[in-house]
Amino acid sequence: MKTLFIFILCFMITNVHAKETDHGFVNKSDSGTLQVWNAERNEWSDIDSFWKSFAKTNQAKSWGVSDTYPTYGEVNEFDTLVIKLKQGTCLMQFYHGRWRRANDVQRWDDAFNEYSACPYVFD
Repeated sequence: MKTLFIFILCFMITNVHAKETDHGFVNKSDSGTLQVWNAERNEWSDIDSFWKSFAKTNQAKSWGVSDTYPTYGEVNEFDTLVIKLKQGTCLMQFYHGRWRRANDVQRWDDAFNEYSACPYVFD
């Protein structure tokens, strides 16, 4: 009985201290599609939905989706834009005077920089 109690206690302690999934962690689903953990919503979603959620809650202006960047003088620090290229889209964030991939500012999973048009935004 003592052994069983100690085993259950150890199991409970291990589960309490299990690491939670990090916000922005990318995983491949059983069907092979990429999914990202949104800790703010406590849910898995596709990358595009994650970007939309981030742009909506970012407390800076979202410039929506466009194939051209907004006029430099109208943009403020932390504004977001989903840039549309022939290869797809990539969430950009204005940071320290220039547009950067949002992942380079936020430091989510490295998989973001390989998703859709993100590898091509600086070509």
